[in-house]
Amino acid sequence: ELNAPGAALAGVLFLLGPAGMGDLPEIKARGTLRVLAVDGSPRFLALDPGAPPGFDRELLEGFAQLEAVSIEIVRVPSLDSLLPALIEGKGDLVAGGLLATAARESRIDFTVEVFPTRLVVVTRQPHRTVRMIEELREEKVGTFRGSAMAEALAAANITPAKLYERFVLSEVVEGLRSQRITACVLGVGDAVGAQHNDPLVQIGMFLGSQGRLAFGVRKDAPLLRQA
Repeated sequence: ELNAPGAALAGVLFLLGPAGMGDLPEIKARGTLRVLAVDGSPRFLALDPGAPPGFDRELLEGFAQLEAVSIEIVRVPSLDSLLPALIEGKGDLVAGGLLATAARESRIDFTVEVFPTRLVVVTRQPHRTVRMIEELREEKVGTFRGSAMAEALAAANITPAKLYERFVLSEVVEGLRSQRITACVLGVGDAVGAQHNDPLVQIGMFLGSQGRLAFGVRKDAPLLRQA
């Protein structure tokens, strides 16, 4: 049987949930904001030491300074493991160009918009630029498993020809170059980056409606979301 101090500690642990989980007060008591991210969007959050930090990281550094905490980046291997890692308490927040979608909002909460975005169809010369949904349905489309791009293709009743496990733009461009795929769907920022690195990359039609990039938090962390 628990003594009184033991019972009090058990009550605190029950309120906090699984180890490592908690809202803003627990994060501040710990002194560390754990940020979950996958490699592949360095313009938003770079994981390589010495690289420019990225837009999301700069925002989070400002937030961390205001809240008097440090930032710990927790690397997650794939897009489809990001949300489970957050829900399981392996981190406090998801960053790195995360697109808020209806499917994701059923599982986690999102902050206010960090950056507006659109999904676009990308091809590579000498292949055609895809400008209509009927043309897209004729392509061998590649995208990333567990991504908002895969969700948008499913909503358009398009089955991808290839699902990449890792979010690595160079692998997709190489797929276009080798014609293992003939088109892919990317966020417009990543598409512009791919075009900058390879001038033969072409940006075609929008897929889906205008979206927003935001930070993802657990539904049991309303104070962190508000802050």
